[in-house]
Amino acid sequence: MTTAETSENGQEAASGRQAKIVALVVAVSFFMQILDGTIVTTSLPQMAASFGVQPVSMSIGITVYMLTMAAFIPLSGWLGDRFGARRIFLMSIAVFTGASLFCGLSGSLAEFVLWRAVQGAGSALMTPVGRIIVLKNARKSELVQAIALITWPALTAPVIGPVLGGFITTYASWHWNFLINIPIGILGIALVLRFVPEQRETNPGRLDLLGFVLSAAGLTFLLAALELSVKWDGGLLPVISMLAAGIVLSVMATRHFLAVDNPLLDLSAFRIQTFSMSTLSAGTACRMAINATPFLLPLLFQLGFGLSSIAAGAYLLVYFLGNFSMKAVTTPLLRFFGFRTVLGVNGLIAALSIAACGFLSPETPPFFIHALLFLAGLSRSMEFTALNTLAFADIGPAQRSSASTLSSMLQQVSMLLGVAVAAAVLNIGSALRGADNPVLADFRWAFVVVGAIGVVSSLRFLQLPAEAGAEVSGHRKFQKS
Repeated sequence: MTTAETSENGQEAASGRQAKIVALVVAVSFFMQILDGTIVTTSLPQMAASFGVQPVSMSIGITVYMLTMAAFIPLSGWLGDRFGARRIFLMSIAVFTGASLFCGLSGSLAEFVLWRAVQGAGSALMTPVGRIIVLKNARKSELVQAIALITWPALTAPVIGPVLGGFITTYASWHWNFLINIPIGILGIALVLRFVPEQRETNPGRLDLLGFVLSAAGLTFLLAALELSVKWDGGLLPVISMLAAGIVLSVMATRHFLAVDNPLLDLSAFRIQTFSMSTLSAGTACRMAINATPFLLPLLFQLGFGLSSIAAGAYLLVYFLGNFSMKAVTTPLLRFFGFRTVLGVNGLIAALSIAACGFLSPETPPFFIHALLFLAGLSRSMEFTALNTLAFADIGPAQRSSASTLSSMLQQVSMLLGVAVAAAVLNIGSALRGADNPVLADFRWAFVVVGAIGVVSSLRFLQLPAEAGAEVSGHRKFQKS
């Protein structure tokens, strides 16, 4: 090996280490953000008692967080380009961490809602800007591992959040569900300052204010309609009205972005098949199915099986273990089979394992339940990582900011859409029986419907070219000699 080759290999190894370190730093902040969104739900009754209000009133804290986040997500890419992704990422962590402190110290519902709104604004910038940082620091050959690292919090936090939240609320107090973010946030800030380099676009252009207003309002109304549909409260008219407003505003925003010279969001990324399929069409349907599962499983075990929250949490930890175990083989599987085969075949396995959960019962042997949950966790992890990596496989440097923002917006929609579909099936089943709570048969239909959506989306991925994303996956069959 020549000196030049040795030097080049050393530079590649250093670049790979730097990309992994940056991705790990970003993942720490993502974990804090996603954990917060799931951990709080377990402590709402205790918080309501502390504030002297009815438990149902506490839902506004979740709603205002989600809507504030929806309003600011479209702005994230431009802010990162204008002021530097590292600076905006630091600011988002600081805002989120500071708001977490004041949420934990809140003495009334009004105070809590105010700081949850601030928390949502910080959260809105964190995910898309953090992903931009990872994309700018990783070569295409390093993208699978980097995306896998920042995808891990999205897979694990929703599973362990309710378990951890229940433990903290039971043995400490609800305040610590927010105060736990303080050391994580401080650690995240220190790691970003130490390891993440500054990168800024030379000419980001002026802010497209009209595009921001239209896109923010459209996304906010869409997510509000989906959130309201999950609660099954207030009838269909508010849901339909908000959904219609969200669709109209989103169409107006799209027409605006296509007409102006310097749009807030560059929609040209949707002309790239790998991005559009993994985020907009099949990707949205696939994420719907996968995101509905962490919502359905705890309800199945507690309402359908009659288990305690701790016993249900033990089953969820097996699901988490499946998510975690797949990480070691994600890159080799993508290199051997390629994105098309993985997304298609693994997607079918994920969808069928989701549907199979609907046929579990209290009489099912625990070993079989554990095996099924582990398989569902494995396939969920593989599918998420493949989707998130393929989305940026063919995205050019000029499209990164908009593509990351668009991906975050669509992921928020797919997450709530999956929960909304699952909740609608459960609510319809309960309504037909004239009951307040779903029974085991209702869960069976919910899992089957969600699994069917996953099956259809998986078959859609088989239409990808066999060489799709080969430069990123390293799929050996299509590597140039």
